[in-house]
Amino acid sequence: MAAAPARAGGPVAILIGPPGAGKTTIGRRLARALRVDFIDIDEEIEQREGRPIGQIFATDGEPAFRAIEETVTAEVIATHPGVISLGGGAVMSVATRELLKRHQVVYLELTDEEGIRRTIGSARPLLKSDDPAAAYRALMARRTPVYRELATIRVSTVGRAPSSVVRQVQRRLKDTAPGRERRGPWPKLPAVLRTSAKNRSE
Repeated sequence: MAAAPARAGGPVAILIGPPGAGKTTIGRRLARALRVDFIDIDEEIEQREGRPIGQIFATDGEPAFRAIEETVTAEVIATHPGVISLGGGAVMSVATRELLKRHQVVYLELTDEEGIRRTIGSARPLLKSDDPAAAYRALMARRTPVYRELATIRVSTVGRAPSSVVRQVQRRLKDTAPGRERRGPWPKLPAVLRTSAKNRSE
């Protein structure tokens, strides 16, 4: 497959979605398929800060982490021409949402039930509670409308291998130009893309 043409104005694609959607897995594979570089914002933050995200949350608190995340996200979007994956909560920043409106945003969807299954036992700070399933659903109640609003492309990851998801994203990237109207109506998600539980920000 030919390499993706360079895009004036920023990244080839920015991946968003809930915890467990497979943003890092899909992002890395998509970048490889398109022959571009890949940056995961959580990994970039850990590299710059020299400590795990969980430690940033524990030591400095979520507001401090979100400020770092907002700054790093803006810098990467401004300078990186490849594929970027964002942490699940990055879209809750008003400044980040304004930036995303100018770019190709791929929303990786999954059901709450599947997301809970994939993230059970993970070290994600915002899911550490007596009832992780309830915490997950509460996060999604706030975030899902934002994901949908920002998306130029929506792809389900439920019940699918990463390679299948990547192929669909590639097809949609060819068909969808930045700034076009959001497509719809969107199909309901099917009732499993497996990702390893990581110490993510989400």
